[in-house]
Amino acid sequence: MTSPIQTKRYGAILHVTLNRPKANAIDLATSRIMGETFAAFRDDPDVRVAIITGAGDKFFCPGWDLKAANDGDAVDGDYGIGGFGGLQELRDMNKPVIAAINGIACGGGLELALSADIILAADHATFALPEIRSGTVADAASVKLPKRIPYHIAMELLLTGRWFDTTEALGWGLINHVHPADQLQAAAMEMAQLIASGPPLVYAAIKEIVRDAEDSKFQDSMNRITKRQIGSVDRLYSSEDQLEGARAFAEKRDPVWTGR
Repeated sequence: MTSPIQTKRYGAILHVTLNRPKANAIDLATSRIMGETFAAFRDDPDVRVAIITGAGDKFFCPGWDLKAANDGDAVDGDYGIGGFGGLQELRDMNKPVIAAINGIACGGGLELALSADIILAADHATFALPEIRSGTVADAASVKLPKRIPYHIAMELLLTGRWFDTTEALGWGLINHVHPADQLQAAAMEMAQLIASGPPLVYAAIKEIVRDAEDSKFQDSMNRITKRQIGSVDRLYSSEDQLEGARAFAEKRDPVWTGR
């Protein structure tokens, strides 16, 4: 049986494609595979950036597989490590993830995209949080969306479940860039290559600082940083890469990052 997740390595880049015809919906088994995939990415020192996209040009992901739910998959079942889609609750994910939205991203599919650090979209992509119409809650989006875009807009999208396009998503800062559909994957790879060429220990520190600061006062977070109480910051300040950055600047050359 073909795996619902296809992965390819391009040097330090992991390209992950959700491939469950016809719509790339996620059932419990797929979610568990995605969690294992992203946990392996997180723990592999030779891979620095991941891209998550969907197969085809119509669906990125519509979220939870309602047919599987009707056949017995429990909505509160075992989604595996990382929670639904493998990313939303994956602990210590200190590597950048790019979402390349190749089509419809709704419900849990949009929540999956919100778990990425950078979101690129094809120009025909559309978005919605239609859970309200099914009598359930878009739980992760209810937590994340009001922190990403203006509160009243987030609440409108959550309370109405209406569809919106890339123009509106870009206007609210929900996505980073829009590309013609046939250029999306190349654009995502270009972005990934740019990030992969950078200092991985700094990326880890950025991601952990952002998570720490989300529910902290500014000065409390700064105190933890300066006292090296954040693990990735402590590793960065004691690293060879920290010295390499200073040496490369003094020697007027490009740094060579090793992640050590």
